[in-house]
Amino acid sequence: MTGTDRTLLALDQGTTSTRAMIFDEQGELIASHQVGLRQFYPHPGWVEHDAEEIWQTVLTCLREVCRKSRIPLTAVSAFGLTNQRESVVVWDRETGAPIAPAICWQCRRTAPRMRELEGQGKAVHIKDITGLPLDAYFSASKIEWLLNEVPRARARAEAGELLAGTIDSYLIWRLTDRSSHTTDVSNAARTMLMSLDTCDWDDELLELFGIPRRMMPEIRESAANHGLLSYRGITRWSKAPDGHAHGGTPWLDADDVEQIFSPGLFGSESLHITGVAGDQQAALFGQHCVNPGEIKSTYGTGGFVLANTGQERIRSGHRLIETVAWNVGDGPVYALEGSVFNAGSGVQWLRDELKLIERSADCERFASQVPDTGGVCFVSAFTGLGAPYWDMDARGTLVGLTRGTQREHICRAVLEGIAYQTADVIFAINNDLKSSLGIDAGEIKVDGGSSQSDLMVQFQADLCDRNIYRPAQIDTTALGAARLAGLGAGLWASVGEIPRDPTNGVRFRPRYTAEQRTRKLSEWSRAVAAAQAWSQFEAEV
Repeated sequence: MTGTDRTLLALDQGTTSTRAMIFDEQGELIASHQVGLRQFYPHPGWVEHDAEEIWQTVLTCLREVCRKSRIPLTAVSAFGLTNQRESVVVWDRETGAPIAPAICWQCRRTAPRMRELEGQGKAVHIKDITGLPLDAYFSASKIEWLLNEVPRARARAEAGELLAGTIDSYLIWRLTDRSSHTTDVSNAARTMLMSLDTCDWDDELLELFGIPRRMMPEIRESAANHGLLSYRGITRWSKAPDGHAHGGTPWLDADDVEQIFSPGLFGSESLHITGVAGDQQAALFGQHCVNPGEIKSTYGTGGFVLANTGQERIRSGHRLIETVAWNVGDGPVYALEGSVFNAGSGVQWLRDELKLIERSADCERFASQVPDTGGVCFVSAFTGLGAPYWDMDARGTLVGLTRGTQREHICRAVLEGIAYQTADVIFAINNDLKSSLGIDAGEIKVDGGSSQSDLMVQFQADLCDRNIYRPAQIDTTALGAARLAGLGAGLWASVGEIPRDPTNGVRFRPRYTAEQRTRKLSEWSRAVAAAQAWSQFEAEV
């Protein structure tokens, strides 16, 4: 097979959608298919997924991307998987049936448990082991909650009847027909159960959260064999027992799945999953941020800034997450990360709940019709504030409203709010890079759906006083998974052989004066204080 014949398939299972994308060896997109995914909010602060619906979106995307590209799975050179991190599923080892809805990374139901552990003085020790602050964001307390609250779950787990994992593990287990229960080191690092130093499950933390080790997947490298795709595995769960998803949406018809994923299309079942990474680490790899100090910012449902810190773990002095970026065979590469829990979800809120816009793209259109926000500032803390605040109780706040406030001002405030929260993280990361590595972060690479907003990205450059580069291919999460899979399948011998960005992107340069920047950041600080004051007042009452 020549270089031009090689194709890479990436499955990107995200918070609000699932995508399958096929790239050529140079990173050019050949075909893609995306299916929306619902979230459920059974109680304030709770966020769930239907794990069976996630599986159905995977089947649909794989089917459609093969149909659109006219490339059968037999012709795919490497298959990679990337996923929303921290979200967890617990399922029956024999039947594959989830014992309860998947708990999303955004869910805050275990915040009281985190406060309990903090009161017991566990925060510093857990941060030392895992690099993670005590927050309901991470997976351990979610698994613990399911074992405690679902009838008989704990007894079944201790008897070896249940398996647990992040979304990647759940999908790998099904795609390989129950033969592989694995995760990669970048996903494992987000569970609050893995030691950053050993890159293995930590027995002390497993005991603290009451999670049997036998439930957890084997931790493997990011560019490694995670199992053989199985035709039987794909068709085994083509239809739920009752034929409907959570909420009544019918599944794919089993005959349809049989036709699309026929043995003729699937071939001799020789395609392995050779690349796995959490979505943000995959985006860092897809942006080719492979050297210490290189930094990227992804704007999806949430916002995530990661900086490569090399093969030595850096201790953050600014309340950032210390995590593993990837391991491609030569040891773990570490990263510093700051998470914005709600970024693009603010635009979705305008569209779906407030009905101020019909399409997400309308937010940019309306925002561009006014020169500023008219004094309005929006803090999208729907599910709390992430780095560098780590305030689980803060809630969304819209301040500065007057009788003259228009829809256009609110739309602009929502877009600017994404950039403000991201700037907080970028400043914290840059300070850590300076103090630990003597590096001043330079140009920032951006990707994700909201990075298509010229207004928002330009405002980001103005606030941070540095260049922002947006590649032509903004789906770098899927591209990173594809490139990891290519490495794992031996298409390239090393990271250095992977082609760089194949097309020219757009570079945004800062335009603010120092005085303008200071004034804007001061307004933002006041708005954040207001969001935090509301939750503090409520707690006191």
